[in-house]
Amino acid sequence: MKASIESAYARCEELTRLHAKNFAYGIRLLPPAKRRSLSAVYALARRIDDVGDGDLSQAEKLKHLGFIRNSIHNLGEESADPVLIAVRDTAERYPLPLEAFEELIKGCEMDCGVVAIQTYDELVCYCRLVAGSIGRLSLAIFGASDFAAAAPLADALGVALQMTNILRDMVEDRDQMGRIYLPREDLEIYGCSGDLSCSLDGLPELIALEARRAEDWYERGLSLLPLLDRRSRACVATMAGIYRRILIRIAANPGQVLDRRVSLSTGEKVVIATRALASGRA
Repeated sequence: MKASIESAYARCEELTRLHAKNFAYGIRLLPPAKRRSLSAVYALARRIDDVGDGDLSQAEKLKHLGFIRNSIHNLGEESADPVLIAVRDTAERYPLPLEAFEELIKGCEMDCGVVAIQTYDELVCYCRLVAGSIGRLSLAIFGASDFAAAAPLADALGVALQMTNILRDMVEDRDQMGRIYLPREDLEIYGCSGDLSCSLDGLPELIALEARRAEDWYERGLSLLPLLDRRSRACVATMAGIYRRILIRIAANPGQVLDRRVSLSTGEKVVIATRALASGRA
């Protein structure tokens, strides 16, 4: 069984390296045991996301998400699935809130239909489901000096990261999956239609508004850092620092997201990770 667990974690780490480069920059700063467990959490979260973003029909997506939900409910049973083996071992080592995976599944179920977010509060709720849940799962592995204080901050940081993703990927989400995550009430205020068709200045002004809101979530969520140990703090500061730098670039020139995907170079990410390890700040 030990060899099976080792190979299961190895598979999860491979998936993380291949599909989550920004996430991988942060977790490589963790001790091996925590790094492996974060990879297991990521691998299962990735499986859930892949169903929601895949090419199956809505009915088939919901069916597959139901299978994953059942596998989480029955995590204690023997399995040959490397991701489930690694998550089960992680849940035995850390106080993993498995119900947070249920929240992620609910968020992906929302993506399976027509995405119609009406208000900013609904957007925040969606972000909590698909990213705040990951923040709380990660916190269980990081540990904290005060879990009660840390949990809502981890949740807030997840909201900040997801809002950054939404702004960065808004054109891709619309064109490839027909999804618009910006609140309909905000689109109307800035003279935009449900497909992001806007007046000349409307959409950049709306993006600037949502970027300011995301920055507020970073300010709140980064209060988590002093509650973590040094290496966990460096991990979180790196991941948050990468995404926050992307948000800063979007805020400086909101219109650029209409033409290209805003990203950082490898060198910039290394600088952020080095600074996070040295200072514990994002």
